[in-house]
Amino acid sequence: MSASQSVVPEFMPEAPVEAEREILFRVVNRVAIITLNRPAALNALSHAMIRELAVLLEHCRHDDGIVALVLKGAGNKGFCAGGDVREVHRLATNGDNRWLAFFVDEYRLDYALHTFPKPVVAVLDGIAMGGGMGLGQAARLRIVTERSRIAMPETRIGFVPDVGATRFLSVMPVEFELYVGLTGATLSGADALRLQLADLCVPADWLASSEERLRRMSHDGDLMSALRGVFEPPCNIVPHAALAPLTQRVLRHFDRRSGVDRIMATLRQDLERDPPREARQWLQSTCDALAAHSPTMLYVTREALLRGRQMTLAECFRMELGIVKRAIEEGDFCEGVRAQLIDKDRKGRWAPATLAEVRPERVRHFLTSPWKREAHPLADLGAEMK
Repeated sequence: MSASQSVVPEFMPEAPVEAEREILFRVVNRVAIITLNRPAALNALSHAMIRELAVLLEHCRHDDGIVALVLKGAGNKGFCAGGDVREVHRLATNGDNRWLAFFVDEYRLDYALHTFPKPVVAVLDGIAMGGGMGLGQAARLRIVTERSRIAMPETRIGFVPDVGATRFLSVMPVEFELYVGLTGATLSGADALRLQLADLCVPADWLASSEERLRRMSHDGDLMSALRGVFEPPCNIVPHAALAPLTQRVLRHFDRRSGVDRIMATLRQDLERDPPREARQWLQSTCDALAAHSPTMLYVTREALLRGRQMTLAECFRMELGIVKRAIEEGDFCEGVRAQLIDKDRKGRWAPATLAEVRPERVRHFLTSPWKREAHPLADLGAEMK
């Protein structure tokens, strides 16, 4: 389905049956509900879905009969597992540069959500990773559950946390931002709430009746408070945040002054001291994760995350797109996707293969824009904010 084709039934009388559409749209009590409908693929985003979402978002922006927007995923396993990196890999390995348009359109969609003038609610139930986080973190009300699995795992595939992550991860203390961004650690809903990546953590069962409450929602008074009341139980007990006891370890090992090599060294030093079992498990799993990821992209990611804390959202998207272009054309992305998602041997043949071999000039190269400022595909992003 092309970008110009609307998925709104009243716009397209001969629309395919609902189960076949990848984006579902309806309005309940003046609130638009957009559902990502690829449950078999954990609602991963195809380029066609991104284009359709952009069209719908503009419809919602200009329709005075719509006062708010809810984003959710079909099924009970995931909100959105990310973008369709297999297709990006296929295009890139075939020398087809249409993969760039995927990222340009995705980042424009994410930015449009971040700057949307009406309240946006994202229901991050189940898996919300990568591109799903790009959508979800743009919402003003981010809802997670005990089933939520939140992550930006891009370094696993020789990539960088993107879709605005160099900006939205900066809500966390810098040490946790580096821990989450470098290792790709998966957070629970309670962890996400504690680290300010969510606004509400509610029982998944409570969401089943949210539409009925939405139908009864009053439009008198503050709209955000009313929307929060739809999704927040009257007596809400938030689960234990598993990362809470690890705070001191994260603060020690992921100090912003430590390079990736220093982080690895301190993790190994603590392992050699024969720590208690729980500490050893965390140290080993963290060390193993970093050792398995692209050395180049670990260095690039650390620098990008630190830079993003001082940049605007539009600047972050522009920086990320430049890194993405470098990673796909001359970096470890294609090898990472092969190792993790295609052959699944989990043995990425990175170039260079070790942290010690990564030269500072190579890191700087990845962080240098491939385009002159005025020629950047996202050059106009943020212009309306000036």
